[in-house]
Amino acid sequence: MKRSNKPIFWSLFGAGGMLSALIGPMLIFITGIAVPTGLMSRETMGYERMLALARNGFGKLAIFTLITLFLFHGLHRMYHSLHDLGVHVGPGLKGAFHGFAALGGLAAALLLILGF
Repeated sequence: MKRSNKPIFWSLFGAGGMLSALIGPMLIFITGIAVPTGLMSRETMGYERMLALARNGFGKLAIFTLITLFLFHGLHRMYHSLHDLGVHVGPGLKGAFHGFAALGGLAAALLLILGF
């Protein structure tokens, strides 16, 4: 039997989906509703606090994990949605979708490491 790389991509898809379901709504609520409407203090999302989070090792890991897994989940879902719509895509487009997610994760890692 030929080895398959599908478990790797499905596990990234599943992990991203779990984070999207558990953490995504709270991120949307805090950044899009609670802080702008005044339900939470503006200092909650203040520049100094977010900079401190991005400079902390655990914060860097959390930001990297969220960005990378959200990208893998979203792009894997888009790839399979094209198939459901009748657009039969080949391995080149599959590589482009997964490659874009990997490049996005790499860009997030580089920006977090370099301190931007």
